[in-house]
Amino acid sequence: MQMHEVKRVEIMIEAPMERRLSNALTENGVTGFTILPVLGGSGRSGRWSREGQVSRAGGMVSFICLVRPDRVEKLLDAVFSVLERHIGVVSVSDCEVVRAERF
Repeated sequence: MQMHEVKRVEIMIEAPMERRLSNALTENGVTGFTILPVLGGSGRSGRWSREGQVSRAGGMVSFICLVRPDRVEKLLDAVFSVLERHIGVVSVSDCEVVRAERF
């Protein structure tokens, strides 16, 4: 089976910024992404958990995008236009997919 190289971009951002990031990605040609709730974690500010929060406002979401390598820079420009003043983590890694026509 033939594999095709793509980039996996994962963006973790504050939940209230979900719609803004979704719009920025779509406006910049990202045709598909997945959004997952982040249950908790640990970072520079210590451990945190979504459990016990009254609303989603204090939580985080994670976006996962698979894109062709030549589209990563435009995607990151869109992401950083939203992230520049907010909490967020971005990672980019190499990935392979079976159906390249989907990306």
